[in-house]
Amino acid sequence: MRPPVTQTPGIPARMRGAYLDTDLRISIRDLPVPKIAPGELLIRTRACGICSGDIMGWYMQRKAPLVFGHEPAGEVAAIGSEVETFHPGDRVFVHHHAPCMRCDLCQRGEFVQCAAWRASRLDPGGMAEYFVVPAGNVREDTLPLPADVSFVDGALVEPVACIVKSLRRAGLRGGERVAIIGLGIMGQLHVRLARHGGARQVIGLDRVPFRLARARELGADATIDVDREDPVARLEEITGGNMADAVIIGPGSLEAMELGLGLAGRGATVVFFTTSRPDDRLAIQPHDLYFREIRLVPSYSCGPDDTREALRLIEQGVVSAEQVVTHRFPLEQIDEAYRTAGQSVSLKTVVTFD
Repeated sequence: MRPPVTQTPGIPARMRGAYLDTDLRISIRDLPVPKIAPGELLIRTRACGICSGDIMGWYMQRKAPLVFGHEPAGEVAAIGSEVETFHPGDRVFVHHHAPCMRCDLCQRGEFVQCAAWRASRLDPGGMAEYFVVPAGNVREDTLPLPADVSFVDGALVEPVACIVKSLRRAGLRGGERVAIIGLGIMGQLHVRLARHGGARQVIGLDRVPFRLARARELGADATIDVDREDPVARLEEITGGNMADAVIIGPGSLEAMELGLGLAGRGATVVFFTTSRPDDRLAIQPHDLYFREIRLVPSYSCGPDDTREALRLIEQGVVSAEQVVTHRFPLEQIDEAYRTAGQSVSLKTVVTFD
């Protein structure tokens, strides 16, 4: 933790932050406002989304204790020396990771594999009234918000960017049959962007009626209730026997991965969008994958090219908070917000800051 800033007009010395313990209990703590170094920004948080990863218990227990939250949008409260591109009062989206843009991995476009990308973080985290943006993130992946993009819309940039990358890795160019397993927030965004990207058919699979209905509203041609229908047989019927050209597997469960492989047509790409537990092992049939030429492709997070495209899509209205944000809570109700984000009645839960 950085030392607190000296009392500055308009910037308090103390702030509140949402602290996640190893037992996944959340409390609001009194914290020092962190100090900025040359090249850095101090951001006053205005909105921060709760990511589906934030409520993945085993995953967050490996990270806790911490101030969580990595989907923030806010205002520049102070700038460090050497910062020339931003000024106090600017409205911004901030990515919590940023690559160096110089290493071999970055030159290949593999931004999330860059050591600088993986080492970078917001201090103390996005779910606090103020946070510091490291110089590398300021330089490579902090974006001005257009005047007509709200802070809550700005909090969607990071999750939308993950979908941009996922569909690119799926090879979506237009004309594909796309099956999307899991219709939480990330599944819904896949539906929306696959439809916008010109997919021939978009088919969503889930077991929650509310989510199935919302997917149809956002552009799915058909949905499959996996508890009421045989998903493989139903997809075969919907696609006229072709099955899916691209399968997006949202959940990180082996059950979902096995289903995804069963939905793939010849020459299809199957995207693993969420990690499994570290010790999980997936049984596959290489013979079948080989002769049907099925590609297995993971898609982890997003890079600067994806966030810029995501912001463009949000500015154009392709994706909006109105479509997918189902719950908003003030920071004072962070415990209720966290619980709600894990319930089937929620798509996207966003915490707002006065």
